[in-house]
Amino acid sequence: MERLLRLVDLEIPAAIALRERLHAIPETGFSEFHTAELVAEAMPVECTRVAKTGLLARIGGPRGVLVRAELDGLAVPEETGAPFASANGCMHACGHDVHLAALVALTRAAHLLRDGLPAPFVAVCQPSEERHPSGAVALLAEPELAQGFDAVVAAHLHPLIAWGSVGVEPGAVNAAADAAEIVVTGEGGHGAYPHLATDPVLALAQTVVALHTLVGRRIDPTHAATLTVGRLEAGTAENVIPAQARAWATLRALDATDQAALRTAVVSTVESVAAAHGCTATVRFTKSDPPLVNDETLARLAAELAPAAGLRVAPPWRSCGGDDFAHLNRLGPALMAFVGLRDAPGFRPRPLHHPEFLPPAESVRLVARAQALAYFAGARSAHGTERSF
Repeated sequence: MERLLRLVDLEIPAAIALRERLHAIPETGFSEFHTAELVAEAMPVECTRVAKTGLLARIGGPRGVLVRAELDGLAVPEETGAPFASANGCMHACGHDVHLAALVALTRAAHLLRDGLPAPFVAVCQPSEERHPSGAVALLAEPELAQGFDAVVAAHLHPLIAWGSVGVEPGAVNAAADAAEIVVTGEGGHGAYPHLATDPVLALAQTVVALHTLVGRRIDPTHAATLTVGRLEAGTAENVIPAQARAWATLRALDATDQAALRTAVVSTVESVAAAHGCTATVRFTKSDPPLVNDETLARLAAELAPAAGLRVAPPWRSCGGDDFAHLNRLGPALMAFVGLRDAPGFRPRPLHHPEFLPPAESVRLVARAQALAYFAGARSAHGTERSF
């Protein structure tokens, strides 16, 4: 691993420049054409197109270890003030620009070592992690990935983990996540005569309050779960009672059984509250990801390798974040390594998806090293190799 890491470090200056170019042109799910073009140009081998805008670069084969990064940004206007900030109304507010640049650096280093790698290396740049439809699910349908892999790994920045640390906890580390669209239908009318209408806005307002009680009363308080209604939409004027009102929510739980219970409770609560107001309601689950479960063997091996990569193992850590990487364990044992940002030099403490979220340039190197140790954990798990580089 030492040889590969030395080569990775040599690639970091170019990777940081690439990160800035990627950061300036974020694109949302399945529209990442320019992003994919920039990444493909920087890769040391010809890439195969997968899942519309996705890329696959293979060094050796068959099977091997798949290392994944994400192409897409978010529909969040950027407020970082960085000289390379996006001005197109979208933003890399989840670190995907860093993940991509790091994977390019690692792939270029792996290509230089190609005949000495402990296992075939497969870089996959996945579209549409942030939105429906899922890019990970789209990858599962690709013939290029159908043979499966010895391991499937990734690294993700996180502002709650300490700088210089990597979280490689076994078991469920991210929650199952569902996105729900709620439509409440009543009968419109004039705001001055509410008794002649059936108000879906009032019904939806009561529904939002009721939904936020579910985790506290339906889920074991020792289990991690959360529900957030993040978007509401109704009406066209203050004095018009509309016929419909809509809401969009996310519900998450680390335990799949708890998630199923939440889904059932959401439907029954929405329908019952709407009925109590004389309205009808529907719930449509537009996106559903399972819990992200780290393979125990891969997690143990990654923890053992972390010091050699210059990273400390973070204390046990889990979150109700969600990632469609969870679907990729159908291709092989999976590991997501979380790379810390807390107290990083020059980093303003901001959560993921915040308009001021801006990882420092040095995070490219740390993510590349986390991707490398995850790759080596996968190779060692599959082949039992103790070979060092």
